[in-house]
Amino acid sequence: MRKRKLGKTGIEVSEIGFGGEWLARHEFEESVELLRYAHDKDINIVDCWMPDPKSRDIIGTAMEGCRDSWYVQGHIGSTYQNGQYVRTRDMKHVEPAFLDLLKRMKTDYIDLGMIHYIDSLKEWNTVMNSDYIEYVHKLHRDGIIRHIGLSTHNPVIGKLAVETGFIEMILFSINPAFDMRPATEDLYSMFGGYDKDQLSGIDPERVSFYQLCEKRGVGLTVMKGFFGGALLDKERSPFGVAFTPVQLIHYALTRPAVASIMCGYDTTAQIDDAVGYETASDDERDYASVIAAAPFHSYSGICTYCGHCKPCPVDIDIAMVNKLYDLATAQPEIPESIIEHYKALEHHASECIGCTGCEARCPFGVKISDRMKKTSAAFGW
Repeated sequence: MRKRKLGKTGIEVSEIGFGGEWLARHEFEESVELLRYAHDKDINIVDCWMPDPKSRDIIGTAMEGCRDSWYVQGHIGSTYQNGQYVRTRDMKHVEPAFLDLLKRMKTDYIDLGMIHYIDSLKEWNTVMNSDYIEYVHKLHRDGIIRHIGLSTHNPVIGKLAVETGFIEMILFSINPAFDMRPATEDLYSMFGGYDKDQLSGIDPERVSFYQLCEKRGVGLTVMKGFFGGALLDKERSPFGVAFTPVQLIHYALTRPAVASIMCGYDTTAQIDDAVGYETASDDERDYASVIAAAPFHSYSGICTYCGHCKPCPVDIDIAMVNKLYDLATAQPEIPESIIEHYKALEHHASECIGCTGCEARCPFGVKISDRMKKTSAAFGW
């Protein structure tokens, strides 16, 4: 396994990392063995944004006896409240959640202390002038976190993080589809419609962000490298063609400043597929020809979240419901963060009365009434 230096942290991380999001859906021992198998394959970096006790216990148990050979991205501000993931900067929840992370990981330090998930300028400004950021600095001064990192999907926030001088690495969402989209504070819009113009090149804001990271020595680790699995499926890929895991791994690793891609795994075979990147041929890694040969994306029958469906007689935010449904179905299991956002909506898909007035206004012929039924079934209400 090739190692890369993670920017000015000086840490040498494996090109292929371990994204731990799916650990909790398997039997405890099965997931422990999965992590140990990854370790045997020379994977040495794991991301733990998950606040649930099971995921943290699995990682802690898997690292017993070999803690020093793992680098942990541990998130500060990802909390577990009443059995649910909650992102917060409220110190009455933040500090206990971080102490819980240390306890369950059976460690007294975290290698990469991550400022958890900031995408908006408003939240950035709030966080950077709060007791939360003071807590992060204190953890760093005390050696409890060895390096300060941040996770974001927004290159504008990424640039601000680089400019602080104290944030040494960033967990950022990178894949060929995301790179075509302009900066946004709304992650969910990144999963929306892709048209001809948006498939013509990488967005300049993202290019400049990657270049700034490279210039300032701020290392990048990668999340969402497979676009929730959609880029592996011709039918769901916005390019109209399917990529292989090796091609997407290579795409991420060829961005400036990238040190490692955090892949999610359910089986040892998936780990083998990802690690196979290390011995893949140039032809197997070639993603450029796939993009160049891709047909233009058709919007027919596909929701672009444009809002033409308004108004709804029962005030359902149809575009947002459709967006969350697409996000939910783009992955094998609905992430807790998507469930949280769906719950927060004032009205849900189950309230649809099937009047189909929205369908008459939709410029793309989307069968919205059917999608409301599917959404209700997927989320349970």
